[in-house]
Amino acid sequence: MRTPPDPDIFRVPVGPGAMHVERYGYGGEPVVLLHGFATSAFLWREVGPMLAVRGMSAYAIDLFGYGESDRPFDADFGLQAQASYLDAAMTALQLPQASIAGVDIGAVVALRLAADRPERLKKVALIGLPPLEELPGGEIRELQRDTARYALRLSRGLFGASALLTPFLEDSVAEAASMPPALIGRYLAPYLGREGANHLLALAGALEAADVEDLEPQSVRHETLVVRGARDAWCTREWAEDFAGRLPKGRLEQLDGLNRLVPEDAPAEFTALLTSFVRSPAPERPGHGTFSGHDA
Repeated sequence: MRTPPDPDIFRVPVGPGAMHVERYGYGGEPVVLLHGFATSAFLWREVGPMLAVRGMSAYAIDLFGYGESDRPFDADFGLQAQASYLDAAMTALQLPQASIAGVDIGAVVALRLAADRPERLKKVALIGLPPLEELPGGEIRELQRDTARYALRLSRGLFGASALLTPFLEDSVAEAASMPPALIGRYLAPYLGREGANHLLALAGALEAADVEDLEPQSVRHETLVVRGARDAWCTREWAEDFAGRLPKGRLEQLDGLNRLVPEDAPAEFTALLTSFVRSPAPERPGHGTFSGHDA
């Protein structure tokens, strides 16, 4: 059994700043990994090495403004802008084309890039894709409401990101054991203090449905795997089935017992699924909305 590698760390320029990248493996099929809201490239710490052991190159990227990527106060952190930053990052990493996997808003960014720059992507995996017309989504709106409720305490530095994000993160996994306090602390690290909490709210406020209102599933011609944890309340069964069914080369995989953060809940299972998808040959006559997995 090969020893899983430690990542190589890069910072790549994307215009208004730089993005943090962790690369696992050399050569082989390149796969870009995008985290979701309130998480970071750290989400892929187990999946990345397992992909490398399977002979692929995995690039876990912090979206601009998230994790260890730069966060200029006047930058655009919206979904359209994130797709443009990702395009620039792939150029800096000398990736003319790669497969991509994204979780919740990372999935939206992947979808946006697939529509805007289809030549950059080979295959697309969308994990916990939220309903596009409902962005930023119920959980993020609840976070924003909590902020308004405690605005005075936040302004005094008494109510920080921990109180905002802890329930959000706990609700993103299937079992409490998958998100212990130490792990929550690791995800919270970029948002410590009053300024960190304010930045988190700026990121939430940048998520607008207007950035994807022109995005039609029928326009995405890539082979696309839609992955849904059966306990995911954000990406509902009905939404996932409908969206996958409208993709020209879409397939839905529903995973029993898992929630939105599939790479956190079941990294080995997800790695096997992603590897099979990326390496599978293109079907001779692609079907429309092929479904597999189990119902919630």
